[in-house]
Amino acid sequence: MIDTLDYISGFIAKILTALAGIFLVAMMLLACANMVLRAVWAPLQGTFELMGFMGAVVAAFSLAFAQRKKAHIAVGILLARFPAIIRRLTDAATSACSCAFFTLAGIETWKWADFLVQTNEVSETLQIVYHPFVFAASAGCLALAFVLAVDTLKTLTAEKVA
Repeated sequence: MIDTLDYISGFIAKILTALAGIFLVAMMLLACANMVLRAVWAPLQGTFELMGFMGAVVAAFSLAFAQRKKAHIAVGILLARFPAIIRRLTDAATSACSCAFFTLAGIETWKWADFLVQTNEVSETLQIVYHPFVFAASAGCLALAFVLAVDTLKTLTAEKVA
């Protein structure tokens, strides 16, 4: 069961990371186009706004993959001196607390996006709806929460104490 959950979390993380890469390339193209057009004619309207929206999506969609690769900062100086079982329980508790936090962050962000839909909120410069970007940020948080939940289960059910 845990292997299946681990596979699913890996698949979700890879899909979101691929989408983050697409958004990152789009940001680069937009920035380059804006610089060229600024030099020869007039800058693109709303570039700053779109860069902010896409940057949020890139960051949110990259979280789950970074967690799976353990690319986040971890401070283990103090814990390295404790017995393996204490390190394991601390790791599980940290993952569980982080999972709870990102679940709440994802839910609240989803509620905010839903509110933006209900109020027909649009961006200031381009006057476009931006709730899809907020939903995307919420999805990134929830994907990270899922990866953290799987990490917690893997840590607690591992046969060998690290």
